[in-house]
Amino acid sequence: MKNLIKKLQEENRKLEKAEAKAIQAETDNPATSSDRREFLKKTALGGLSLGGLMALSIEDTIAHSTQKVNRASAPSELKITDMRYATIMNRHIIRIDTNQGIYGLGEVRDAADVRYALFLKSRILGLNPCNVEMLFRIIRQFGYHGRQGGGVCAVEMALWDITGKAYNVPAWQLLGGRYRDKVRLYADTPDAGNPVKFAEVMKRRVQDQGFTWLKMDLGIHVVTKIPDALVNSKFWDGAVGQYDLRDYMGYGNTLHPFTQVQITDRGLAGLAEYVERVRDEVGYEIPLCADHFGHFDLNNSIRFGRTMEKYRLAWLEDMVPWFDIVNNKKLSDALETPIATGEDIYCLRDGFKPLLDARAVDIIHPDIGTSGGLLETKKIGDYAEENHVAMALHMAGSPVCLMASVHCAAATQNFLAVEHHSVDVPYYNNLVRMTGSRPMIENGFANVPLDSPGLGIELNEEECKKHLAKGSGWFEPTPEWDQKRSHDRLWS
Repeated sequence: MKNLIKKLQEENRKLEKAEAKAIQAETDNPATSSDRREFLKKTALGGLSLGGLMALSIEDTIAHSTQKVNRASAPSELKITDMRYATIMNRHIIRIDTNQGIYGLGEVRDAADVRYALFLKSRILGLNPCNVEMLFRIIRQFGYHGRQGGGVCAVEMALWDITGKAYNVPAWQLLGGRYRDKVRLYADTPDAGNPVKFAEVMKRRVQDQGFTWLKMDLGIHVVTKIPDALVNSKFWDGAVGQYDLRDYMGYGNTLHPFTQVQITDRGLAGLAEYVERVRDEVGYEIPLCADHFGHFDLNNSIRFGRTMEKYRLAWLEDMVPWFDIVNNKKLSDALETPIATGEDIYCLRDGFKPLLDARAVDIIHPDIGTSGGLLETKKIGDYAEENHVAMALHMAGSPVCLMASVHCAAATQNFLAVEHHSVDVPYYNNLVRMTGSRPMIENGFANVPLDSPGLGIELNEEECKKHLAKGSGWFEPTPEWDQKRSHDRLWS
């Protein structure tokens, strides 16, 4: 035992010398902030000798005695000092800073307002970012379904990034470990307007880009130009109508049972021809799922689903609203094709649990930018697994959200695939630098970071600045969000 202690002491002394040199160099650097310089002075004074470990907190003892841990961090003394953001490729990336120079990246859900995240800054300033679950309980009341969950989830992502960097372990390790070293991606492919051209694009996804799972937009917009394909369709303007915030009563914003849009046999034949062309090009080995059908009722959903049965689609996504549990179950019971939903559900107890308890869906499909972040989504996946339901992940964000999803997917056993919504964006992979040894994406799979902490990425500032949204700065100060102005407790 004494020999072991001596060996540890010798190794520790070597590390101390190397780290003391690095600390001195950072202290002497004019670019080092005053807060960081003060922390480095405390680190140098305190030392990291084996004997000194006896006086440390449990968190720091674990940190300093774990192989390859970040020894320039004292996790129990971390404090959140700031939250800033930059809007890159129309995605809001937040950065949470700490008193030790460690920062974390998170992303607000696509098409959500960055203020959903900035509002939370005053709730977490001064707190230890490593207490992720406690901080999540403080802020979770300010999230909701759809894009309104985007702020809470962005903060949660950034907290795991910081915690992983503080302990020098990947985020998946903090979630309990990994089931896989790479994560399958499914390539989203919007409608090309021409079935022949669309089939060619899908074939290229497989042959040239290496994807082994595909998704297409397959809805009434595909057959709008076919005479007598639809009933009551003149008030429908395709998928665009779903995002017209000004037209609240347009069919794109109207619940499915209230539109009386119907698909005729001629319309169903047109949709079948469309899918058949794709299947002829990519074959049947490739899982092929579908989305964006249009807002029509349960009866038309069943007619549509039965027409698609022979093409063995991987799933039909969000055919009726997720909160309509009764009709989701009717749809699932009526069709052989799996039914999926979940990208707009916020948190396990509020949405997924009732669906799973009722066996109303075959696949759950959370978006980590709405569902609660990494840990909550893993809990959702684990609960689904207990109910014999698989999980895929919706993802229409930047590489920040993609890599957060990859860590969650790596840590969840019943996982199928993560969406890649920006396959054709040429600069997408260049927006970040991987801090480990492997590239972000290879042949239709995302590599799980095995040798880098946190989310395993850093922003490529030079590339990101080329794609800043008009009016967006580069992580400029946000002092207007520092002050908390309300009493948040939900009971008297």
